[in-house]
Amino acid sequence: MVAHVGLISLGVSFPSLPSLPRLGFTKRRPFATAAMSEDPIQEWILTEGKATQIARIRPIGGGCINLANCYDTDAGSFFVKTNRSIGPSMFEAEAIGLGAMYETGTIRVPKPFKVGPLRNSGSYIIMEFIEFGVSRSNQSVLGRKLAEMHKAGKSEKGFGFPVDNTIGSTPQINTWCSDWIQFYGEQRLGYQLKLAQDQYGDSTIYQKGQRLIKNMAPLFENISIEPCLLHGDLWSGNISSDKNGEPVILDPACYYGHSEAEFGMSWCAGFGGSFYGSYFEVMPKQPGFEKRRDLYLLYHYLNHYNLFGSSYRSSAMSIIDDYLRMLKL
Repeated sequence: MVAHVGLISLGVSFPSLPSLPRLGFTKRRPFATAAMSEDPIQEWILTEGKATQIARIRPIGGGCINLANCYDTDAGSFFVKTNRSIGPSMFEAEAIGLGAMYETGTIRVPKPFKVGPLRNSGSYIIMEFIEFGVSRSNQSVLGRKLAEMHKAGKSEKGFGFPVDNTIGSTPQINTWCSDWIQFYGEQRLGYQLKLAQDQYGDSTIYQKGQRLIKNMAPLFENISIEPCLLHGDLWSGNISSDKNGEPVILDPACYYGHSEAEFGMSWCAGFGGSFYGSYFEVMPKQPGFEKRRDLYLLYHYLNHYNLFGSSYRSSAMSIIDDYLRMLKL
């Protein structure tokens, strides 16, 4: 996960969400200078980015999947992530997610500008460079802004997203579905359980998890679930504030889902009472919230198990066993 530092104010237009999937597939412009055509990042910055010179390129630390750099120019600064191992699809999905959150006009996110392939292999994303403040975001403001995003970001297609994306480096399937319980059971918990079975031969967690999925409907009784735009991977490393103290969220794994699923990474997000208090003033707490909370933690514990190994298995298994006992299964 990567930090963003700096501020940019550019006259570069960003297309509305329906056209976002075309990011990165536009034809490259021809240039007379060979050095420019060999570097599509500098090529874009010096044309569509409105810069005439790049003063310096400096590395930004903090990421474990991609390389990150700041390009300081006479038109402002740009944040650029690159990955030599993958094509543009992962950054394409990130740009669509950032664009969807940006268009709600609620919480601040880096504005995406361009996605594309690197010359020999790999891909890149260019986005707004936001200067972080000296302190973490105000919890109360963060809760309110996040709730406003959930309230504003709606989908008429149901639960899912226009593209599949990633949660960390794990594929996250977002095929549209009209039923939340089915979506969460199949495309979130079910996918992770199958991955654990295939990767580790863990038939115990798979079988118990499947029992939970097939019988978890009572946890959702007497509530109405509307698809809300979720950041999808909201932990402390993806939360900051700009130099004015306004909260900033980044590195999303967006999809439209139950608003409560946003708190699935709360075990390493540091959300406090003021955060939840402000959030529920905008998005009222639904009956049974406490009973469902661990169900949404489970997805992320399973993902950490699949990404980082057995140290996360016990947490995932404990949640599954607790629900099986609660539901008397």
